[in-house]
Amino acid sequence: MKDPVVIIGMGEMAGVFARGFLRLGHPVYPLTRDMSIDTFAAELPTPALVLVAVGEADLHPVLDTIPTLWQDRLCLLQNELLPRDWHAHDLSNPTVISVWFEKKKGMDYKVLIPSPVFGPKAELVAAALGAIDIPTTIPADADELCYELVRKNVYILTTNIAGLKTGGTVSELWKNHQQLARDVAIDVMKLQAWLTNVDSVDEEKLITGMLEAFDGDPDHGCMGRSAPTRLARALKLADKAGVDLPALKQISEETK
Repeated sequence: MKDPVVIIGMGEMAGVFARGFLRLGHPVYPLTRDMSIDTFAAELPTPALVLVAVGEADLHPVLDTIPTLWQDRLCLLQNELLPRDWHAHDLSNPTVISVWFEKKKGMDYKVLIPSPVFGPKAELVAAALGAIDIPTTIPADADELCYELVRKNVYILTTNIAGLKTGGTVSELWKNHQQLARDVAIDVMKLQAWLTNVDSVDEEKLITGMLEAFDGDPDHGCMGRSAPTRLARALKLADKAGVDLPALKQISEETK
């Protein structure tokens, strides 16, 4: 029997990954909120992988509890994820995937573009997703992974925040409100540069990367349920960083 996979959090996204690992022949063990992580780790000290599939808000509290035995077996998949998130917990080399497929309750998954996955367990994760026909890529190095994470953040934050004003789909956003979308994206990139500790990012490359995802699902709605929270969090971080985000400030004022 192949080594088991532990999944922390069993929402819609976790279910997709579980299907892939089961298809490969790995037993899957879910770890839910009412279970002791230390007891669980004592019973399964060396799983093939520990997939942290909780939402963004729960990521840091969960990473605070990860037993030492599991730290080199982690895979992270959260939106708005950046290296600073795992470095804050002294995790030097987790496996990380930038997820470019969505899964909603009552519907099967939908792929936008291939999902980059990088780290010591990247090939296992790629094989599991490939087993259920979800395409992946493996970045060449950590810098390329960082670009991919920033690209996903630019896509999510731009569409969500601009969508607070425009509504509609991503294709409509770009067709009818391109300047607004660019202004929001540039603000988001300024914040991403600060969060990744670089002087600047390649704006046109990131715009092109965002548009590739737009083309992958033109009818994707802009404004998710988390859009107001994302805007508020971005502005709070900008205040901390001393970064001026005029487009985001204007949307915040107009949508109060």
